[in-house]
Amino acid sequence: MYTATLDANHQITLPPEVRTLLHIKPGDKVQFIRNDAGEVLLRNVSAGALQRAQAAFAGAAEAMGLQSEEDVQALIDEVRYGSRC
Repeated sequence: MYTATLDANHQITLPPEVRTLLHIKPGDKVQFIRNDAGEVLLRNVSAGALQRAQAAFAGAAEAMGLQSEEDVQALIDEVRYGSRC
């Protein structure tokens, strides 16, 4: 269990163990979610967005025949510059 103290401005500092567990870094947004049991859960919104994007694109590279990071970079260059470099 981790504990934080509410200061006079109603702010807390997340313990380093919690920041590490949730991969929270300066500038990240966190979300407080109340579950059916009345507990409040803390979630790293930034990490959730990344996980959803990764899930949405899972298998896309293979479907396009991209087999390496070089293939991906070549596609990016083609889209960005109009031809393969």
